[in-house]
Amino acid sequence: MSLPLSTFPAWGRKIVAIGRNYAEHAKELGNAVPTTPFFFLKPTSSYVTSYSTNPTIEIPKGSNVHHEVELAVVIGANGRDISEATAMRHVEGYALAIDATARDLQDEAKKAGKPWSTAKGFDTFTPIGDFIPKTMIEDPDALTLWLKVNDTVKQNGPTSDMIFKIPQLISYVSSIMTLERGDVILTGTPAGVGRMNPGDIVTCGLRTTGSDRDIFNMKFSVVERPGIGLYGNGRQCTIILSKIHFKYMWRK
Repeated sequence: MSLPLSTFPAWGRKIVAIGRNYAEHAKELGNAVPTTPFFFLKPTSSYVTSYSTNPTIEIPKGSNVHHEVELAVVIGANGRDISEATAMRHVEGYALAIDATARDLQDEAKKAGKPWSTAKGFDTFTPIGDFIPKTMIEDPDALTLWLKVNDTVKQNGPTSDMIFKIPQLISYVSSIMTLERGDVILTGTPAGVGRMNPGDIVTCGLRTTGSDRDIFNMKFSVVERPGIGLYGNGRQCTIILSKIHFKYMWRK
């Protein structure tokens, strides 16, 4: 029996994150606009759901962590070497997501020619909302993504600005690795990324472009990363994963 896609963060196997898919975002960070899709992988342990008991984004000690609001594509059917013409058959739905990034660590990695895994892979670095069935979004290229830090709008951009559209992304990624049911593709972020600090409240949403009503929105508190590890604040971490797991199991 297949697990319901409404619980994909609990069992999905990979997060494929597309980089520099909005020209203005690439330019604001001083990056060249790509001519072919560019992606990296994030661990699924970086998920934190908007419906968890205490939805928070943890800031590692000493890090400059940026918000990047994104449209997530949820894969509903396995596929390899998928054509652009058939790509949308593999999409079962969408979600609102944030690709949190330790920008200082990313900049260090880029200068050294190293992967971005540390900068992108911390726990809580992929805040994600409820599964949105494909039937609720008539045209994923006609959405607007917005994000506020406290009460200030930081990002507000249309998905029509994507350089590579969803069918292109699915075709490209699946030419390299099999896409599996429950996988997520983060499709890139519009311009306006910026710092989040402990004590901030981050809210974001997606809506049909031209509408004043959100299809979905979510809110996260920003806190110091707890724990006695290298990036923790020195205070013992309270493990809450069992509660989250229990909630997922209950939903199943």
